[in-house]
Amino acid sequence: MGSVTSEYLVSADDLDRALGDPNLRVFETAANLEPKGPGMERELGRVAFDRGHIPGAQFLDLAGDAADTASGLEFTLPEPAALEELFRRLGINMDSRVVLYSSSSVMWSTRAWWLLHYLGFERMSVLDGGFGAWCDGGRLVETAVPRFPRGDFEARPRPEVFADKQAVADAIGDPSVRTVNSLGAAMHRGETRSSYARQGRIAGSGNLPFSELLTEGRFKSTGEMREVLAASGMLEADRVITYCGAGIAATIDAFACVLVGQDRVAVYDGSLSEWALDPDAPMEMGASG
Repeated sequence: MGSVTSEYLVSADDLDRALGDPNLRVFETAANLEPKGPGMERELGRVAFDRGHIPGAQFLDLAGDAADTASGLEFTLPEPAALEELFRRLGINMDSRVVLYSSSSVMWSTRAWWLLHYLGFERMSVLDGGFGAWCDGGRLVETAVPRFPRGDFEARPRPEVFADKQAVADAIGDPSVRTVNSLGAAMHRGETRSSYARQGRIAGSGNLPFSELLTEGRFKSTGEMREVLAASGMLEADRVITYCGAGIAATIDAFACVLVGQDRVAVYDGSLSEWALDPDAPMEMGASG
């Protein structure tokens, strides 16, 4: 029997060696979202999971079970007690080793990782390369879904790893805080139409598209990530706040910060979905400084 490395990023080979570990819990995290209209491409994570998944994996519903669906915004962080109950139902114990993967973008895995990080749990890893990396090695997939006894997971919230709208507003003009948009450059400049109420970016924010931290769906080396993050002013800041559209892609930038040792980082949960709704919340367009 193997055991998953204590690192926050795990390879498919490491996971394969760990499948016999009784403390292991594996989760597919790709969002389960229905299409909202013609031409809109939405994730159907449960469909991919049901077609075949890593042996022993369960499905973690980030859009439903792990979100406050009454908030009016997608993926809103629920109360700690609700997440604690969810992870107990999924069989997670305080001594479990959790591996999170996605059959779609890695952002779903980093979002799930960030939820556990928020709850004070640290025995979790993201599968680098996701389900594609698992399948590239010709490894076994299955359709059976395991059932585990109820776990003893205990939430120990760290509210500092999420930022709310007021914290983001307070950071505008504060040189000690670096607020960073994780979306693409064109979106950051307001050149690309989006579903948000207004175009552009949060006033004063910089831009590090999450894609710059990845190579073919895998995270770049620690040295390469450090260079990219440093160039964006994220490593010397006293605090970093990352945001995107709904607090999902932003977790890639935040996760990369943690991987290189910058742990003074928070994710703006509401992101542009919330910020752009308020006409008094300042936004900018065009090139940023």
